[in-house]
Amino acid sequence: MIKHIVMWKLRDEANGKSKEENAVEFKEKLESLVPKIDAILSMEVGIGYQPAEGPVFDMVLTTTHESKEKLKEYAVHSEHQKVVEFAGSIVEERRVVDYEVN
Repeated sequence: MIKHIVMWKLRDEANGKSKEENAVEFKEKLESLVPKIDAILSMEVGIGYQPAEGPVFDMVLTTTHESKEKLKEYAVHSEHQKVVEFAGSIVEERRVVDYEVN
């Protein structure tokens, strides 16, 4: 099984909305992918509550997938790409790690 973890630091304002408003919308968009993409076994999306000082990120995503191929299927899926496009308009910084779970 593959675990995919992404952390984002959001812009203070983007698309005419605050960071908090964009975080809620981003979370909803991500969670809406679960019933649309069979390659997702599970998903958890969190919005941080710490003030964004230093190395603190604003949001985190954890998904699980059966295999590296299923992760790739998720990554290129057209519905996921729509969310990626939205993310590009609100994200300041992004970090990712993918690893195999034994």
